Amino acid sequence: MSKPEFVYVTYIETSPEKLWDALTDSAFTKQYWFDTEVRSDWKVGSPFALVMGGKTTDTGNILEADRPRRLSYTFKHELFDGMRDEPATKVVFILQPFGNLVKLTVTHEGFDVGSKLLDGISRGWPAILSGLKSLLETGKVSPIPPEALGIQGFE
Repeated sequence: MSKPEFVYVTYIETSPEKLWDALTDSAFTKQYWFDTEVRSDWKVGSPFALVMGGKTTDTGNILEADRPRRLSYTFKHELFDGMRDEPATKVVFILQPFGNLVKLTVTHEGFDVGSKLLDGISRGWPAILSGLKSLLETGKVSPIPPEALGIQGFE
């Protein structure tokens, strides 16, 4: 039996290079990812961390970094009880150019059945990726209030 996973596909009017930067540069991520910094040197094997408001929320290690085509890292939640005890998962970003569009496929996999983390990321990723698309296409983000996500402890 396969483990549950989350898959999200969107098409963004941008270049693969700009999308890669928006995924890996805290100057971008802080604008669309609830003021979250991404910390890594983006080399295979290097540590990775998401830092929101000075608190490390998630950690991992870089598995792949093929700029501007493919990025993956392990993902271990650090902040909330219940989710912190779950095993590390894997996030994969695939960037495919099609003319002036980039097809972005995000896969987050490796969850146990009944995972609280899967429920949380299934609410969070669409909001994050919606903001990413808006930022790259319009230069601005309409912030989604955290309480709109319904993630317990995130309000």
